[in-house]
Amino acid sequence: MAETALDTAGRARAALCTGGLVARAVPGFHPREPQQVMAGLVAETIDAEAGTLLVEAATGVGKTFAYLVPAMLSSRRVLISTGTKTLQDQLFEKDLPMVCEALGQRPKMALLKGRSNYLCHYRLDSAAADAAGRTGQAETIRELRRLAASSRTGDLTQAGVLAEDAPLWPQVTSTVDNCLGGECPRLNDCFVVRARRRAQEAEVVVVNHHLLLADMALKDEGFGELLPEVEVVIVDEAHQLPEIAGAFFGLAFGTRAVRDLGRDVLREMERDAPDMVDLRDRVSALQSAVAELLRCSDGWPARAAWSEVPDHDGALETLAGVDVALGALEEGLRAAAQRGPGLDQARSRCTALRARLQGWLEDTAGTVPWVERFRQSLMLHRTPLDAARPLAEQRTRTPASWIFTSATLAVGEDFRHAARRLGLPDDVRAQRLDSPFDFARQACLAVPAPPLPNPNMSGYTRACVEWAWPLLIGNPGGGFFLFTSHRALREAAALLRDRLPAEQPLLVQGERPRAELLERFRASGNAWLLGAHSFWEGVDIRGDALSVVIIDRLPFAAPSDPVLQARTAAIEAAGGSPFMDFQLPQAVLALKQGAGRLIRDASDAGILALCDPRLTGRPYGRQFLKSLPRFHQSSDPAAALEFLQAARRRRGVDACA
Repeated sequence: MAETALDTAGRARAALCTGGLVARAVPGFHPREPQQVMAGLVAETIDAEAGTLLVEAATGVGKTFAYLVPAMLSSRRVLISTGTKTLQDQLFEKDLPMVCEALGQRPKMALLKGRSNYLCHYRLDSAAADAAGRTGQAETIRELRRLAASSRTGDLTQAGVLAEDAPLWPQVTSTVDNCLGGECPRLNDCFVVRARRRAQEAEVVVVNHHLLLADMALKDEGFGELLPEVEVVIVDEAHQLPEIAGAFFGLAFGTRAVRDLGRDVLREMERDAPDMVDLRDRVSALQSAVAELLRCSDGWPARAAWSEVPDHDGALETLAGVDVALGALEEGLRAAAQRGPGLDQARSRCTALRARLQGWLEDTAGTVPWVERFRQSLMLHRTPLDAARPLAEQRTRTPASWIFTSATLAVGEDFRHAARRLGLPDDVRAQRLDSPFDFARQACLAVPAPPLPNPNMSGYTRACVEWAWPLLIGNPGGGFFLFTSHRALREAAALLRDRLPAEQPLLVQGERPRAELLERFRASGNAWLLGAHSFWEGVDIRGDALSVVIIDRLPFAAPSDPVLQARTAAIEAAGGSPFMDFQLPQAVLALKQGAGRLIRDASDAGILALCDPRLTGRPYGRQFLKSLPRFHQSSDPAAALEFLQAARRRRGVDACA
């Protein structure tokens, strides 16, 4: 068969990716295994007709450059989706410009985030009116006005004016529900409209997974469709996509959204319809119905399947009262809609909220209804048992080349679990690329011998702390102590708070914002950070500041989780093994994420301590150990510390060699 021009171009790009030319042009791009393998695979997939690639690239491979270089050389329209806004910013502000400059390319690039990240002129004006006379907010409002007047993007996450958990944030940004759309008097100044326009005109667009899913499902996020025009889709941190998709393709109804609607109705009424006093009565009735729902749910578990909620009949009656109150407000807003765009938009929100509530109450096949109770709010969720089918259906609508990559996709050498959850066939092209780091010389895996007691015993956390104490006190650098539950985290914090020397700061998740904890950890150099799930991934700290990672238990999902319970029941009903087919692979991938915090650089040295006795006491423990790099191993914390000191000395020698 004769070669086509496209085949030749693809091979030429792959050769360029693996050669010294690109390595000299792009700092951090290495013309050697395994980065060259990944770059070549990505180039071949881009050239294939609607090709698909699943690639696990361990820490140190340099997967970002391995997909960026061939993607930029392809001259195709590219959409890159990442798991977090932090990674979006790094790609757009640092990595993409570096690669494009080195390759002599000048594509149009755009960064697109969810609309709640962009300052809204209209809602800022309303918030300013509400804040009049409140000295505590006046200066912040002035700063936001200056930002609105001077910023090109209006991106609050980059501006540093507001903390993301600040109460003012949702008041000065918009959602799909409360955006006025074409009726907005500030439409010409809208940062969301500008961001959408830049994205639609760009050749390279960087989004996050939520926006990718919104575009796949053609859901209105106010950005229009991007995927139909895209030729290459790269999903980085692809291991996060199934869980995000489960929530995205599900349905949720929350009391906070109802409360916000009532507040906005009163604001718009005072502005455009002060004579329609019955609206105030209808809002008051809705607020009373929500208050009754919160009172009814006061004793509910924090997370529970709907079937486990006490007093079903009473709860359903209370929910019916909320529906009636929403219907009454909807009727009142229908009469007021002509008074102003804000009131018309509130009517649409009310209709949408009522539809969500009624949709949640319907017994939809293949979904699990569950509730989430917070201190001052309640969320009702209906989550699909498996997001693989909608992911597959949506992907087939986009005839592009798809590249899925992450540091954690395979269980051993097996990609079937990740492929199924992503809606990919078992025989999808897949490749696992090991880290180029020398783990046997750089890192020690410490597992207690004799084993610690059963993790279900009441004294287990204390036993972990006692065994790990030499690591906590003997490491001149800093470390993470990672937990699978907040209860264990709090218990360990209580045990360590007065025991660690004053010169070793103890930082505990929940006591400060995550970003502040990480900033203080980096600055200290010898702190101990106690964290739960949010610190198991997405943290990149190099050097001795993070030279020990201790993990208390194997990260199996809580068996009481309502979605997990429903998924395992469905697997069992289909004749499968919930543990082997789902729970174990998920835990293996989660452990790989936590362990991946340790060695982030070729000059790093560290200790990974896994306390859980099931690693050696249960047959499935081998699955976890096989999925980790080839560490030096020890059962004695003192011996592990000796190894760490030797590794640091070797690092100095190697640096001088």
